[in-house]
Amino acid sequence: MLTPQGLKGKQYRITGNSYPRLGRPPKRSRKVFTALGILLALALIGLGGVQLWDIFSGKNKHAAAQACADPSGKPLAAPTPEPTPSAAGDPKAIPQPTAFKVNVLNATTKAGLAGRTAEEFTKRGFTVDKKGNAPAELDKKVPGTAVVIAGPAGAGAATLISSQIAGATVSTDARTDNSVDVVVGDSYNTLLDETQAAAALALATKPTPAPSTTGSC
Repeated sequence: MLTPQGLKGKQYRITGNSYPRLGRPPKRSRKVFTALGILLALALIGLGGVQLWDIFSGKNKHAAAQACADPSGKPLAAPTPEPTPSAAGDPKAIPQPTAFKVNVLNATTKAGLAGRTAEEFTKRGFTVDKKGNAPAELDKKVPGTAVVIAGPAGAGAATLISSQIAGATVSTDARTDNSVDVVVGDSYNTLLDETQAAAALALATKPTPAPSTTGSC
């Protein structure tokens, strides 16, 4: 064993169970990777905050509108609703009770039924033209309460008349005017009261809901 100069032959012994250890100095690349990781985490946090802000501020609606743009980059316009036809030009529109003539025909064996029914229609403002027995092809051949017969021009009038009788059915023939025939059958007793008739008419003329376009272009 070599004795360093100045120790004068003295020997020193290391005691204890702990030894100093020298670690490797930290590499510069580790510091770089650590810094990049911190920057990436901060960027992700910032991006998430921006997205949350867009959601709560409503800016995502603008993005949805941009997704519905045509290839030229212009947003697609909302579809223009079709104009509602007037009662004068649309045969399916409901006319006033005085705007057409009603013929009341009895297809049963009950005497006077056509006359009583015609009086009820007259009291409600309808214009009764003819009343009497049903023709042979319909006599005693009307199932249910009544059948309402009209031509294409009297479609709206037939809807109005049929709403006055519970269970009435509508049939179409080739007549060119807007007159309506009411052929009462064995199950008929009287007209619905005016409140019930109004509810039946509202139900018959209720428009079909348009399909929802929410969430699609």
